[in-house]
Amino acid sequence: MNDKAMTRRDFIYLAGLGTAALSLSCRDEETPMEPTQKPKELWVYVGTYTSGDTGSEGIYLCRLDMETGTLERVGVTRGVADPSFLALDPTGRYLYAVNELTIFAGQPSGAVSAFAVASRSRELTFINQQPSRGGAPCHLEVDATGAFVLVANYVGGNVAVLPIQAGGGLGAAVELKQHRGSGPKPQQDSAHAHQARLDAANQYVLVSDLGLDKVMTYRFDNKLGTLTPGEPASVSSAPGAGPRHLAFHPNGRFAFSINELDSTITAFSYDGTRGALTALQTVSTLPEGLTTPSYCADIHVSPDGRFLYGSNRGHDSIAVFAIDEAGRLTFVEHVTTNINWPRNFAIDPTGTYLLVANQKGNTVVSFQRNAQTGRLTPVGQPLEIPTPTCLLVVPPSA
Repeated sequence: MNDKAMTRRDFIYLAGLGTAALSLSCRDEETPMEPTQKPKELWVYVGTYTSGDTGSEGIYLCRLDMETGTLERVGVTRGVADPSFLALDPTGRYLYAVNELTIFAGQPSGAVSAFAVASRSRELTFINQQPSRGGAPCHLEVDATGAFVLVANYVGGNVAVLPIQAGGGLGAAVELKQHRGSGPKPQQDSAHAHQARLDAANQYVLVSDLGLDKVMTYRFDNKLGTLTPGEPASVSSAPGAGPRHLAFHPNGRFAFSINELDSTITAFSYDGTRGALTALQTVSTLPEGLTTPSYCADIHVSPDGRFLYGSNRGHDSIAVFAIDEAGRLTFVEHVTTNINWPRNFAIDPTGTYLLVANQKGNTVVSFQRNAQTGRLTPVGQPLEIPTPTCLLVVPPSA
């Protein structure tokens, strides 16, 4: 087992086994589309783990039938090491993938790879690769101008900014913010940056650090790529909560943080003038009384802003909540059918389907979403893909 696998991919699984012996899109929320705009099909890229005899060959390309919710595997880009998270630039012409490694080019770092996207076939052509400046990069995002890629390095405990060059290639990092500290749980031995999210105004970056129990705030200069600590510089979660991912509400006034280690979601009000979060409510993602180990992973808001979804690994479910006008959450249901270690999931831009990547189940599954109730109904057959970790739904305009 390599270092990266022990420090990140398998740690919570092994911890869960020990307790049992005593029990991701990857795409962000889309603006809702008008019914007349509903496409017949959409493209979906699937990131995976390729190391450790997973059987995965790289980044998979799938087609989503918007009439039936059926997923079809179309192709694969081979030779990409552990592309566990993916992002498109605003034009849809370039795709960027983390390479979730702890050693790259002989240095303690992972990498970020750049690809050109063919306009019709959606095939990927490798452009270049740059160090991520920290071990095990696990999330990246392209800024709204298409000028920079921001990457969160889990083992490195930092966030880096890489410039996008003419032709879509990446330059060396122009910014690096190192986090320091620890939390009360074994997984919190040091800083572990897990996500870097830009707000809708492209002015602030919110970095969820699982190791520090904090969401850090940075002002983002989209001309230079620099990050300046906000005022306040961070907001703290409950000790041992382990903030992992954050999703903004479409209205920009609320944000929701999913906490991996204590299986909760915290609802915040968001002040976009300062990049400041104020906690409103914290709710559990699990059934009351559950004692078996479970770890949250991904979180998304429906395009209409009415419902929130979060994934539980261990309980193996998608938790569904209604969002009221004040940004507070009310539990709707747990969905467990065909779900096995849901690492990441995605909602298509029309809000019709929710797709789940089952990392340990080696499948991607589709659910039809009821726009009025938020409830999910399984559709089609699970699509077999080895260790899926990220789902990137391509909007029709890209």
